[in-house]
Amino acid sequence: MSTTIVNTLNSLLRGELSAVETYQQALEKDTQTASSSELRRIHDEHLHAATNLSQHVEQHGGEPDRSSGAWGSFAKAVEGTAKLFGNEAALKALKEGEEHGIKEYRQALTEKELPNDCAVLIESKLLPNAIAHVPALDRLMAAV
Repeated sequence: MSTTIVNTLNSLLRGELSAVETYQQALEKDTQTASSSELRRIHDEHLHAATNLSQHVEQHGGEPDRSSGAWGSFAKAVEGTAKLFGNEAALKALKEGEEHGIKEYRQALTEKELPNDCAVLIESKLLPNAIAHVPALDRLMAAV
């Protein structure tokens, strides 16, 4: 397996780990049960995505990253945003994170060496979930 592909998969994994951290932060601050159940659902989807990506890294001969690395700063920024500007700003930041993730998944799909099983995972599950998170966050923002 090429180092490039392992690096790509680990980059996607770090993004998902960051999303898990970010949604955990948002859930700690959110007290509205309607939005917290939706945030919990999205959090859980990111947790499953991280697990799947970690397994793919291992299956293709790599060592999965265990932390979000620089992406962890994004989680801290969302927490700070929520404290300073409230839930709507935090939801906007979550949406921006989702949009960035969508771009990352689309970019990964252009990698010529991307194994078919990884492409199928991204195309059939990870990318559609990320795309679906955007309107879900829009609905939550509209309700704030």
